[in-house]
Amino acid sequence: MIEAIITGLIYICLLAIAVYLIIWVLQTVAGVALPPKVVQIIWVVVVLIALLILVRILLGGGGFHLGKLGQSPAAAVSTIDS
Repeated sequence: MIEAIITGLIYICLLAIAVYLIIWVLQTVAGVALPPKVVQIIWVVVVLIALLILVRILLGGGGFHLGKLGQSPAAAVSTIDS
């Protein structure tokens, strides 16, 4: 349980860093002027996704894993179907 929570928090941090970098690149490098309200809405969506991840972990809906490492493609397909 603790491992799933820590993994979920790491994924949430990675998500926040990725969104921050995307916003930063759009505004600084690409020169796209995003209104402050749009940036605020993007962060609200990120917070809602983070809450969904945490609720899923805490209610026992399984952990949040990006993939199954070390499995053959046939084994991965059989776990998706079941």
